[in-house]
Amino acid sequence: MNGNTFRMPVRRLATVAAATALAAGPAALAGAGTAHATGDHGRASATVLRTGLDVSLLNKTVNVPLTVTLNEVRAPESAEKTALTARLDGVDGGKPFSVLRADVAQAKATATATKSEGRTELAHARVHVPGLPLLSLIELEKVTSTATCEAGKAPVADANLLGAVTVLGKKVTLTTGGPTEVKVPGVGEVRLDLSRTQTTSRTAAATALELDVSVNPLDLNVAEVDGTLTLAEATCESPAAPESEAAQPPAKGEEPAAEPEAEPAADVRPQGARAEADLAETGGSSATPYIAAGAAALVLAGGGALVLARRRRG
Repeated sequence: MNGNTFRMPVRRLATVAAATALAAGPAALAGAGTAHATGDHGRASATVLRTGLDVSLLNKTVNVPLTVTLNEVRAPESAEKTALTARLDGVDGGKPFSVLRADVAQAKATATATKSEGRTELAHARVHVPGLPLLSLIELEKVTSTATCEAGKAPVADANLLGAVTVLGKKVTLTTGGPTEVKVPGVGEVRLDLSRTQTTSRTAAATALELDVSVNPLDLNVAEVDGTLTLAEATCESPAAPESEAAQPPAKGEEPAAEPEAEPAADVRPQGARAEADLAETGGSSATPYIAAGAAALVLAGGGALVLARRRRG
């Protein structure tokens, strides 16, 4: 009776200890190996009009810069303003003059963890420069630009010009094959680049129209106007791609992929000859503590069984 009372607790203790140690190891390893998907938001911007013009005055030896923008937004914003005026000291007595008037002038930029995009649209627009109050630098029916960047996909840039274009009072036909030059005697010249796009592995940029301006209006105390003017510009940068998820187990009914056989080690030792020494040299693996605990529990169970056997013989 005493032998049975002693034997059962030892066996149960050994069994529980071994099962706990061996079961805890795989569970802890599985938790440590899980990867979480993370990603940063992308960036986007959109601008309806941007000028970088240098205005020279007749009665002065100085240049007056004209640097203005309309509806310049960065994600996640949107704007719509259809008119832009400016003032320049020395030009028409400092009175405000119209730089742009349009029926539609929209700019929108959005950015999330998976996609960023910039969009612009300009319709029925007229652009003026100082010294030419009655003659439009350019008139156009509609231009659009879009830059789209999605995580894990190639960025896309697109720019379109729809309808007629008039430059310094002349109707022109623009092509994507190269710049178009318009010259008007006594007024000046404009060089236009149509639908310029650029993409990289993570960015995109689109510009519907870019103008190099050089005019000499000789009016309103203005001698020359030189510089650049950009219409319908959009840019984007892709969000950071999420980290790869942990490897998933094969679906039900699918056989796991066979692993290639390991190459034989250069220095092969008899199995078990230096197990303890090898662990000390390599540092063991992350499962070593659980295997050792299980082994200790099994040794405890064996020791208890040996003690009971000796008592029976006694």
